[in-house]
Amino acid sequence: MLPTAFTDLFSLRGQVVLLTGGYGHLGRAVAAGLAAHGATVVVIGRRAEAFEDAFGPQAAAAGIHFIEGDVAHTASVQQALRAARVQFGLPAVLINNATYGQGSQPEALTDEEFARTLDGALGSTYRCIREVLPYLRERGAGKIINVASMYGVVAPDFTAYEATPQFTNPPHYGAAKAGVIQLTKYFAAYLAPDNIQVNCVTPGAFPSAPVQQHPAFIRELERRIPLGRIGRPEDLAGAFVYLSSRAADFVTGHNLVVDGGWTIK
Repeated sequence: MLPTAFTDLFSLRGQVVLLTGGYGHLGRAVAAGLAAHGATVVVIGRRAEAFEDAFGPQAAAAGIHFIEGDVAHTASVQQALRAARVQFGLPAVLINNATYGQGSQPEALTDEEFARTLDGALGSTYRCIREVLPYLRERGAGKIINVASMYGVVAPDFTAYEATPQFTNPPHYGAAKAGVIQLTKYFAAYLAPDNIQVNCVTPGAFPSAPVQQHPAFIRELERRIPLGRIGRPEDLAGAFVYLSSRAADFVTGHNLVVDGGWTIK
């Protein structure tokens, strides 16, 4: 018989997980993976209809719920967290997956576009961390998982975008995601005395369905990935299950890269 320390390591039964950006391309798989391991997943987003389109009428039965909230505005985040507390109880985990931004051309970004994207990736992450802390401290423990990008770790390989410049990754997005990695380390150190672990997941190339309609571009990506293929949304789910579970109770300040090997070269 296995020692009890090794049983149910990845179980999330009884855990409330708050997930921003939970009905998008990658968020849906993350939500489904968490719920499959027993979590009550509370997706915080702006559009109930988009949530319903993503998960269908059986979402609640599967353990996935929606609460309206806009991570761009502090008051809206506060309201969403209060509603989640009342309906589902104290959260155990916050996952900062939502992002927003404007502008794409490296030499033509306006000041407003630059600032908007920094706020969408970095400012919103800080905003949600700040507002969830009273709830995690009330619980006496918790986990925060931020989402960065491989372009917060390495610069783009611009040769991959020569035939499809519309997909070029812009500079302000990568800069903001690099900031998310540093913010993760900062709060991992700051919140360690509160028994709150703070980690980061960095996805590699996970192009959305519309981007995948350009097979020549996808081939360019796959040539640069040691595992030889682009990421599938379900490839990310395990990273979030692990970091949300007690299997990661002694892991903090870590950036878990899920990129098929892109950044090892």
